[in-house]
Amino acid sequence: MPTRRAFLAQAAVAAVAIPLGATACKGGTAAAGGGSKGSGTLVFGKTDGGTTFIRNFNVFGPAIQKSPNAEMIYETLARVDYSDGAKVKPWLAKSLEFDPTGTTLTITLRTDVTFSDGKPMTADDVAFSLNLPLKDPSFNLGGTTYDRVTKKDGSTVVVHWPHPAFSELSQLASAQVPVVPAHIWSGKDLKSWTNPDPVGTGPFALDRFAAQQITLRARTDYWGGRFAVKQLKIIPTNGDALRAQLVRADVDWALAAWGNGEQEYAAKDPRHHLYQKYATGGAYSMFYNSARAPFDDVHLRRALAMTIPRKDIVTTLQRPGTEAGPTGLVDEIYRDVILPEYRGKVQAVDPAAAQKELALSGYQVKGGKLVKDGKSYSPKLSFNQDFGWDPYANMMTRSWEQHLGIKVKTVGAPGANLYEQQQTGAFDLTISTSGGAGVAGVYSALSSRAFRPLGQTAATNFGRWKDTATDAAITKLLSSDDPAVTKSAGEQLQRVVAEQVPFSPIYNSYWFVLINAQHWTGWPTPDHFSYVPFPGLGPDTTLTLLNLKQATT
Repeated sequence: MPTRRAFLAQAAVAAVAIPLGATACKGGTAAAGGGSKGSGTLVFGKTDGGTTFIRNFNVFGPAIQKSPNAEMIYETLARVDYSDGAKVKPWLAKSLEFDPTGTTLTITLRTDVTFSDGKPMTADDVAFSLNLPLKDPSFNLGGTTYDRVTKKDGSTVVVHWPHPAFSELSQLASAQVPVVPAHIWSGKDLKSWTNPDPVGTGPFALDRFAAQQITLRARTDYWGGRFAVKQLKIIPTNGDALRAQLVRADVDWALAAWGNGEQEYAAKDPRHHLYQKYATGGAYSMFYNSARAPFDDVHLRRALAMTIPRKDIVTTLQRPGTEAGPTGLVDEIYRDVILPEYRGKVQAVDPAAAQKELALSGYQVKGGKLVKDGKSYSPKLSFNQDFGWDPYANMMTRSWEQHLGIKVKTVGAPGANLYEQQQTGAFDLTISTSGGAGVAGVYSALSSRAFRPLGQTAATNFGRWKDTATDAAITKLLSSDDPAVTKSAGEQLQRVVAEQVPFSPIYNSYWFVLINAQHWTGWPTPDHFSYVPFPGLGPDTTLTLLNLKQATT
């Protein structure tokens, strides 16, 4: 969080330049033909995109299914630096400066950025892009809260918030708030247009598109430098297939958790087989739909939270010691700001306390259903089936039935469908990630400003949390640059999450990265990194690829 009222961050001037490699690649999904030595091709195995890809690069449109890894084509004004306390730093912007009130942000743009069609990026493009969420709420996929955007001159844009927004700068680092070319997007029906031939400022451009393989080509005129990686191939895969593809070096890079991966993969070839994890600062959590009974009752929420078998889940995940604490803040990153009573604390299953909370709720359990005032409820727990979450959901439902008698049905759904359900509030209990850039990023989604009635699309605040004390603390957290005020507000929000339970953290979230470095060297490591090799964090992916070199031995 800013410690000065004028937040000013200067962009890095130079990027690492690497000679371009030659191009040659072998297509196909079954044997993706990972980037063989000297080919200039890197293969990324995507495990959460289904079995086929949809050609839709409309990054603002409301469609749920879109083309993957559009952050390689479209860029953001800022990035979150997770190697530096999740600070927000400029990217396409040269500087970001708040006025003393924290309501007006002046964005000075880089002047060396061009789109892949050769046209320069200007303030017109940035103003156009930032205004899209204001013109239609369905385009506000990034949960922006500013209310006015104006162009000051050819390289300057001014963004206004209706409230102090020192801690809301990370909105401009969201992959869902990219800069798009006004000369192409203007006049399009963004609710139906699929943008099949995307043009962006990013380091790559679309070369070929097929349902089971996307090929991106590195730009030679990219403002950040040149790449040794000349082609980036993206293929759909799944956990079992991915492991074999990595061992054969058919896939160079992927994002997936591999139980016992340290022994089964990394230890077998320590030089080339890399299995890394980077703390996101958030957690995998269970969200309650607090907009409807029975989950609007704090005692019932506490009872369920007290009987989540966190230790069993992380043991099965083969991630011992990663159980989440009760505040939603991860000790690994936020230890210095977590209240002493919560620091290092993990909630063990406590059947007796849970039974007391259930009794206080007034709900009775009959035939596995929750019953009160003549109404009965049969809860459902939804989760992303693409991530193989079934066994962990089953652990939770078995624990609830054993200790509380409540029968909860598990409902897996593909990631895109689940996200739509969460946005519209079509769930009882659901698994999602909680977190963001800094303490404000973790908690700001609980603001009633992000609340939407059931059936309407919420960019954040899936659980429809609405609480006066929460709003007051979030307002202080976001509106002040006084460390004492923001510290106090953060502590209030820790108590809200721990005691009122708008969501229940289960285990700490990590970006798990699998790499076969046989074809490419120069990968960062969790012990030494200034960017995370995680596609989805667009600028970090760019920095990763800029620093890779073709392996020679």
